[in-house]
Amino acid sequence: MDKAAKIYIAGHRGLVGSAITRNLHAKGFEHCLARTHAELDLTSQAAVEAFFAAEKPDYVFLAAAKVGGIHANNTYPAEFLRDNLAIQTNIIHAAYKNNVKRLLFLGSSCIYPKLAPQPMREEHLLTSELEPTNRPYALAKIAGIEMCWSYNRQYGTQYLAVMPTNLYGPGDNYHPENSHVIPALIRKFHEAKVNNASTVTVWGTGTPRREFLYSEDMADACVYLMNLPDAQFVPLLGQDRNDGLPPLMNIGVGHDLTIRELAETVKNVVGFAGEIVFDSTKPDGTPRKLMDVGRLNAMGWKATTTMQSGLVVAYQDFIVANA
Repeated sequence: MDKAAKIYIAGHRGLVGSAITRNLHAKGFEHCLARTHAELDLTSQAAVEAFFAAEKPDYVFLAAAKVGGIHANNTYPAEFLRDNLAIQTNIIHAAYKNNVKRLLFLGSSCIYPKLAPQPMREEHLLTSELEPTNRPYALAKIAGIEMCWSYNRQYGTQYLAVMPTNLYGPGDNYHPENSHVIPALIRKFHEAKVNNASTVTVWGTGTPRREFLYSEDMADACVYLMNLPDAQFVPLLGQDRNDGLPPLMNIGVGHDLTIRELAETVKNVVGFAGEIVFDSTKPDGTPRKLMDVGRLNAMGWKATTTMQSGLVVAYQDFIVANA
């Protein structure tokens, strides 16, 4: 990407989009386009097409999405399917109509089957049943990958989908009901510490294993991929084949830990002195979700932030956000 290129970051206020924006600015990209939801409703086809026609971005990072944890996915399945389908369809088609050079579509590791072989490789997509608790969201994201692939094959576009593992970091959503596991735990342990509670209850048995990636590392991987020369980037796009490997790249750290280990780490970072109680009547979700990041590592990128150091920054971010 040329430093003078116009780059549109859809969802620039979210955990993913804000990290990508910071990374681009740090690398000297000066013309980053951003619109709030109030300024541009991405579920409106007419509004999105008018924006693209007026601004003519060269590159697009599609990080806008309706996201949430198990509770939110179970409570609002219609919105998770409808809104995400609308957002990605509008942006991908407008990018094609306005000759965007490259587009990076951000998905989620929940696109992979519930019982996928571990670690999960890109070719495991659509090989067996999805996890029921987030199936509407996963199906929307799978449709986005297929749309990128279809446009690449039919129109010669350069649209790549990336699947980050579970993310955390500055700018996360700490809503008590609609947040992901790390921000939810940070809030729980912080409030317990402030209120001198003796215990903190964590959903599930604590035995599922999860992989977590610091959001700033994820953003660095996204910008790294978008900056690849054509000789490396174009072969990822599936433009001239239909062999079962979509234009898809995993982004992760390549190792995981149990929810119990995660809770203990968050407890220590926050400084909560009480006990952790696991509520086994609540759902665990997928038993294990570990990404195979061999392809990305082989291309020259690896995550560098440790879980401990990343959580320290995330907790300070929570303190500032809730001051």
